[in-house]
Amino acid sequence: MDYASLPARDIERHARNVQPGAWSVDDRQPLSTLLGSCVAVCLFDPQLKIGGINHFMLPNIGRSKHGDVDSLLSGNFAMEALLNALLTRGAKKPRLQAKAFGGGTIIDADAGSLTIGMRNASFTKEWLAREGIPLLSSDFLGPWSRKVLFLPFNGEAFCKRLVTSMATATVIDREEKAYAATLAQQPKSTDKKIELF
Repeated sequence: MDYASLPARDIERHARNVQPGAWSVDDRQPLSTLLGSCVAVCLFDPQLKIGGINHFMLPNIGRSKHGDVDSLLSGNFAMEALLNALLTRGAKKPRLQAKAFGGGTIIDADAGSLTIGMRNASFTKEWLAREGIPLLSSDFLGPWSRKVLFLPFNGEAFCKRLVTSMATATVIDREEKAYAATLAQQPKSTDKKIELF
């Protein structure tokens, strides 16, 4: 299907949804995600015409109560996973371009959620700068949730700021809390230890 010729609303109906903590790479199917305080980064190789999107949260600074997982690595992991998935498909790092969105504060923001959004936005900018990947456009912070639609075959990204209704806030809050809980879980005894370097 030629998605590029369709209006964004019609493209969205065909998009694969990327949940919190996930990423996806494609060269045909549109990708979408719904953000609260999380961030989504879209990476695109204009020569190969392939791209991908992730959706991540940086929870509280420091190690989990189990001491096994540095919770700040979730953002690093999401960025490395997306980058590696693109490189595996033939993308070249020097050609990559980025667009990034999120870090919003939705309904009755407390200091904690405001801090998470700011840290997500700062981390994203710092990571991309460190890796030498230009950030072509972004929409960070503010009192909005966001719907992001990414066309991985041409690098176009659409970001719609949403006045957060109670229903939307509930869905986002539930998904982000479930994601944060998975980051804090103690690995099962059968899990192998992974050494990050």
